[in-house]
Amino acid sequence: MSRVETSSRALAEPPGRFRLDGELAVMEHFAGPLLVMARALLAYVFIVEGYGKIVAYHDVAAYMTQYGVTPVVLPAVILTELGGGLLILIGLKTRWAAIALGGFCLLTAWLFHFGPEEAIQFEKNVAIAGGFVALATTGAGPWSVDAGLRLFR
Repeated sequence: MSRVETSSRALAEPPGRFRLDGELAVMEHFAGPLLVMARALLAYVFIVEGYGKIVAYHDVAAYMTQYGVTPVVLPAVILTELGGGLLILIGLKTRWAAIALGGFCLLTAWLFHFGPEEAIQFEKNVAIAGGFVALATTGAGPWSVDAGLRLFR
């Protein structure tokens, strides 16, 4: 884009206003709250499931055993789901938590949902992993603990 194009566009658009165009520039204006919503939607299932595994610990351990996974790893599973979900929700160490939960989703898909009768669950886990890859790439956004901590550095 040339300087003439840039300056003519700047003159055509009043400062402080956003426009809805083909590139959805309006999304940049609302990036903070939209990323909070995205983080909450991704974190929700992990927080609920992590807590559920604490409440039904022995049932979950028996389920894992049926699939050949030792229940010894259940505390790590709970920590990953509940802890990672909470980190994603508040936006603290978001990139690391997103990488961990994305890997967790892929591992869970492979260990528990690999087969034709579990195709939808497998695909759901792969899709959620994709969301975590995107979150690890973008970071938590301006409305997060990560962003607040950067102000003090």
